[in-house]
Amino acid sequence: MAITVEASTLSLNDVHRLLKLQEQPNGSFSDFLNLEPLTEFEQQDLSKIKDDFRRYLAAGKVSEGLVKFLAIAPLMRLAGFYDIPIRLTMEDVVAISIEDEDKEIKGRMDILAVNSADATTAPPFWVVVIETKNSAVDVGEGLPQLLTYAFKSLVQQSFVWGLATNGQRYQFVYLQQATPPIYQLMPLVNFNESQDAIQLLQVLKAICNLPHFQGN
Repeated sequence: MAITVEASTLSLNDVHRLLKLQEQPNGSFSDFLNLEPLTEFEQQDLSKIKDDFRRYLAAGKVSEGLVKFLAIAPLMRLAGFYDIPIRLTMEDVVAISIEDEDKEIKGRMDILAVNSADATTAPPFWVVVIETKNSAVDVGEGLPQLLTYAFKSLVQQSFVWGLATNGQRYQFVYLQQATPPIYQLMPLVNFNESQDAIQLLQVLKAICNLPHFQGN
C-alpha cells in the first residue's frame, strides 16, 4: 500500500526529488508574455484594490482567506478570469502517485483557473494554479505546494503558470514539460510598489489571454 504524503509537509528539496522537477535560471516575463499597457479604468480599479488591501494590512496580519477575498479575487476579475471560457475552482483535491517510492502526494489547491472551452472533447487546459498564504508568511513557503499542484497538469499539457502569494508579494512560476520537467521563477512582484502592482495586473491579463491549447 502506498504511503500518503501531504503536499503541505514537503520541502523544495522533497519536490525536486519526488517529482524529478528541476529549477532553471530565473526567467523574465517578456520571455513568455506580451505585457500590454493598462487602461485608465484598470489603473483606477487596481489602485482601489491595492488601497483596500493596505488598509487591512496596516491593522495587522491579513489571514489567508482575506488575502483571497481582498486581493486575489478582485485582481482576477479585473484581469478577465471571470469571463468565459475560463472557469475558477477552489480547494480541488490533487493526488500524484510516485511509483518508484511507493508514495502518493495529496493536497488541496487553493485556486485553479482552467480554460474549459473544449472540455467535452479534451481535458481542460490549466491556465494558472494559485497558492495563497497569510500576510505574515514568506511567499517562498508556498512554493513546494504550488510546484506540486502545478506539476499535475503537465501530464496533459506542455506548460502551466503558477502563482504563490501572501497578498503583498507575488511569485510567479513557469513550469514546462520536458525530460526532466523544469520550472523557472519570475521576478518577485511587490504589491505595495505602484509599478510592481501595474506589472502584476499586466501579467495576470497576459496569462489569461494566452492562446491556450491542449497537449504538447
